[in-house]
Amino acid sequence: MINTMGSVVDAFWRAAAYCLHPRVIALSLLPLLLGVVLAGGTAYFFWEPAVAAVRGGLESWLLVGSALAWLESMGASGFRSVLAPLLVLAMAVPALVLLSLLLVAMMMTPALADLVARRRFPQLERKHGAGFIKGLFWSLGHTLLAALALLLSMPFWLLPPLVLLLPPLIWGWLSYRVFTFDVLAEYATAQERQQLLQEHRLPLMMLGVASGYLGAAPAAIWAFGALVIAMAPLLVLVSMWLYTLVFAFSALWFAHYALAALDELRRRAPVPAPEGADKVLPNPELPPLIQP
Repeated sequence: MINTMGSVVDAFWRAAAYCLHPRVIALSLLPLLLGVVLAGGTAYFFWEPAVAAVRGGLESWLLVGSALAWLESMGASGFRSVLAPLLVLAMAVPALVLLSLLLVAMMMTPALADLVARRRFPQLERKHGAGFIKGLFWSLGHTLLAALALLLSMPFWLLPPLVLLLPPLIWGWLSYRVFTFDVLAEYATAQERQQLLQEHRLPLMMLGVASGYLGAAPAAIWAFGALVIAMAPLLVLVSMWLYTLVFAFSALWFAHYALAALDELRRRAPVPAPEGADKVLPNPELPPLIQP
């Protein structure tokens, strides 16, 4: 566990340093721009209908209407007008996170893994264990599962301890599954990928949960009450930039750790003996064992 934790920390600092690389910064621009366009276009066409639908649903609930009437009697007369937009924003934030993670996974992670491999592991052979289509379906499938888990867990977000646990855990599971696959897709065989997922499940899940909490942190910019309604277009731009930055760092973190683990796996693998030999030769890249 000591070596594993050392590898996790080493990968963390390397990922932080790589975030300053000009190529990483350039790669982050396309998913950022595409995410802003998609989020802005969706808001332009669906904001008003969504707010109207939520407001109509709230007004049809007798309990909510009674609570709003009580708040108005206490002097909070403006709360009724901002409640529906705030709820729409609260539901939109998880969609922004999922969109950012999916864009980074599809448009940045393979290039980031290639950058890490070329600079740190130039001898690492590409085994082409999974193609783009398989990776796309993998990412989309896990994203849909995460979205379903978020939707089902939303009622529990009203409990203060759970709102700090459930969303980051879901983001963490999604990051762990998606980034590990995308990083290893070009370099590991399917068998190697499964072996690494089994042997390094705990540290990879730790990376995922840490990434989940980092991904949940930018949501704090939406915690300004009614002010976020007027600033929503600007906050969408800022949040998409923050989410892209966070998930680009996460992809680099997974790339450094997973590729180092793959390199170690291949170094300790036995080398097949020449044809006709009766035994398997040790890997010549490894140092000889010291005999007692």
